[in-house]
Amino acid sequence: MADLFAGFEPPAPTDIPPADAPLADRLRPRTLTEVVGQDHLTGSDGAIGRMVAAGRLSSMILWGPPGTGKTTIARLLADAVGLRFTSISAVFSGVADLKKAFAEAKDHGRTGKRTLLFVDEIHRFNRAQQDGFLPFVEDGTVTLVGATTENPSFELNAALLSRAQVLILHRLDRAALDQLLTRAEEVEDRPLPLDPAARDALIASADGDGRFLLNQAETLFAIDLPAPLDPAGLSALLQRRVAVYDKDREGHYGLISALHKSIRGSDPQAALYYMARMLVAGEEPLYVLRRLTRAAVEDIGLADPQALVQCIAAKDTYDFLGSPEGELAIVQACLYLATAPKSNAIYTAQKAAWRAAKEGGSLSPPKHILGAPTKLMRDMGYGAGYEYDHDTEEAFSGADYWPEGMAPQRFYEPSGRGHEKRVAERMAWWEEMRHAKRD
Repeated sequence: MADLFAGFEPPAPTDIPPADAPLADRLRPRTLTEVVGQDHLTGSDGAIGRMVAAGRLSSMILWGPPGTGKTTIARLLADAVGLRFTSISAVFSGVADLKKAFAEAKDHGRTGKRTLLFVDEIHRFNRAQQDGFLPFVEDGTVTLVGATTENPSFELNAALLSRAQVLILHRLDRAALDQLLTRAEEVEDRPLPLDPAARDALIASADGDGRFLLNQAETLFAIDLPAPLDPAGLSALLQRRVAVYDKDREGHYGLISALHKSIRGSDPQAALYYMARMLVAGEEPLYVLRRLTRAAVEDIGLADPQALVQCIAAKDTYDFLGSPEGELAIVQACLYLATAPKSNAIYTAQKAAWRAAKEGGSLSPPKHILGAPTKLMRDMGYGAGYEYDHDTEEAFSGADYWPEGMAPQRFYEPSGRGHEKRVAERMAWWEEMRHAKRD
């Protein structure tokens, strides 16, 4: 395999980029104190701050959204504790590149110079390649700093995770992004050609991504505008940013979980927001409908039997109308679920009944409720003594339907909310009647 990184050594953090370098490179922090938005890690009480103060780094995985400073922090860490810095990208590298990096690290180690190996997009290495890091991390050949936008618990080997500390970088908030724009204006020695509302709109469009924000700012600096832009002018000039959302990864599972829990927590506004996040970003509407239907039976059930009906109706409506008209039916189902009375009694009953069925074995129902289609079965007592409930005055016989040797169980306990309040009253009346008839 050709070495894509032959002869390449990343510049030291203190190197000053040329005047024509991209704005994001010219604004790259020179020290950890200049990193914005990650004080919980780089501050004196943060994990990185403490390691730097002690002069000793442990291997770590930097997990965070794009444009939050993962690569920058890795470079600054090496400089802060006097390590040699080298990097590879899992997108372009293979086993040969890793072997070369480890061999060079060993050579430098013999001269007393330890190596910080930065691995960008480390989650893109397969499990076998990740295992290849283990001996070199364990024996101190390299201090590994991996960067990933994906949840490490899903994408990285447990063995690798046990040898590295996972540090979470936050998406940059408004204050951090505004600070970046201020620095950009200082470097360019002029203000951005935006009015205050447009500046706020530019910050919002970055969605926590500092690199994206600086790239947009660089575009604005390069254009000669007769007057500052308002939000409408900014929107017309710059491309709209596509929502960050991986339909088969962390974003997918995180947002669908947030949607389900907002419904369970009876917050229709939050539920609608998370559903909008998913659909706007391109999630398959039928996937959202399947999760809504699950919420209807798991978290509402018989407290409002119409919840399930609403979900199936929304699915049929979406099939009939398609997008975007059919999405309104999905909104209706979402809001119906979030505002419905809640009960997980059916969900709890199912788990309890399934457990009893597995533990009880093949117990036979009592003979009086078994069918007797043959003379032999009738002679054996099948169906004997069965009382037809509709022949009784209350349409209730009070018979015992449980297998012999098994005491009656209580799996379903109505919540007393919504329609289940009436169900609970009916069940209590039947129980009273059953005791009266047996007595």
